[in-house]
Amino acid sequence: MTKKPLTSHLLVRVLLGIFLGIACGLFFPEPLARVFLTFNGLFSAFLGFLIPLLIVGLVTPAIGDLGRGAGRWLAVTAAIAYASTVLSGMLAYVVARASYPWLLGGAQEVDALANPEDSALTGYFALEMEPVFGVMTALLLAFCLGVGITLIPGDTLHRTMDDLRRIIMRIVELVIIPLLPVYIFGMFMSLTMNGQILTVVSTFLKVVVLAVVLSAVLLSLQYVVAGAYVGRNPAVLAKNMLPAFATALGTSSSAATIPVTLRCAEANGVRPSVAGFVVPLSATIHLSGSTMKIVLFSVAIMTITGMPIDDLTYLGFVLMLGVTMVAAPGVPGGAIMAAVGVLQGMLGFDETAVALMIATYIAIDSFGTATNVTGDGAIAVVMDKLIGDRGAPRSPVADDVEAARGSSAR
Repeated sequence: MTKKPLTSHLLVRVLLGIFLGIACGLFFPEPLARVFLTFNGLFSAFLGFLIPLLIVGLVTPAIGDLGRGAGRWLAVTAAIAYASTVLSGMLAYVVARASYPWLLGGAQEVDALANPEDSALTGYFALEMEPVFGVMTALLLAFCLGVGITLIPGDTLHRTMDDLRRIIMRIVELVIIPLLPVYIFGMFMSLTMNGQILTVVSTFLKVVVLAVVLSAVLLSLQYVVAGAYVGRNPAVLAKNMLPAFATALGTSSSAATIPVTLRCAEANGVRPSVAGFVVPLSATIHLSGSTMKIVLFSVAIMTITGMPIDDLTYLGFVLMLGVTMVAAPGVPGGAIMAAVGVLQGMLGFDETAVALMIATYIAIDSFGTATNVTGDGAIAVVMDKLIGDRGAPRSPVADDVEAARGSSAR
């Protein structure tokens, strides 16, 4: 097997984009800098056009898959995964609101970021790429179509939406993801030339440390609850999941880690039939670590830019984010791409805020993925006791499990 070069990894390319953007921002002449800013404007406009289509193309078939799944036990697993994801987001929000006033110094100390669009440094031209419909319209349409798929006989619409999902995934994989490092390069170059980079770097280094600590707290809570429910030592349960945690750190993909997560869950005493049902499903719908990161970074951006933060509005954002995470594509950074529409539609994030979210999220994407899959093990232990001897149904994504097992054996 040919080993991929280091620069083929998205994380490495994003980090290179950040560092080169900062370095080039120190000496780039304005005419050259405006070339990259022109690209950023075009990329951002295309991303805004794509986001509603991404929501419809990914959320609709995801809801349809769940609705046509294995009935009661699928609903229970989905409810536990959703509750874990939402509680993770609320924990992050409470901690952020309590700690950011002193950790980040308050918005009044970083007024330079309050209106980045007012900078004199702009692109040469811009093109309007109006989306087909708005983000909230896309969400409502996706929910209606997804639920409708589960209520009508036949699968014509379902297969059509699956085709749309594949098209959107190919656009994300072949266009958005490859061009992200260039987009991030231009954004950090602009921040450097505008004198804002020190504020950004110092702020997000603190948030990254907080995210790592809070992820450890989240996993501890998940395994304490699971251990108490099944009468097992939570430390032992968590220790048995370490191979899955390490694999996710290396792959940044919950789907690619499924074979290892299955073995770890079985090492915790989860029956293979239950693990084969819960683990692939949870890899799709349980993104507590990713949600925690999105909340921490979004509140940080709102704090340093002086955006108003309303508790009820943010609660609605977290509840919607938990649903949107089901649509996260199976590619590194997919969760933040699925969340961009909600960030823009519910929190009012602009181009600069979205770019900062993408860059900082991907910078520690693998750690969030590792948190996700390790939490899947806690759900599997709980579901093993709930199902008991009644037999586990087949997961909507169980067809991929055998292939995943086979590829892990090679």
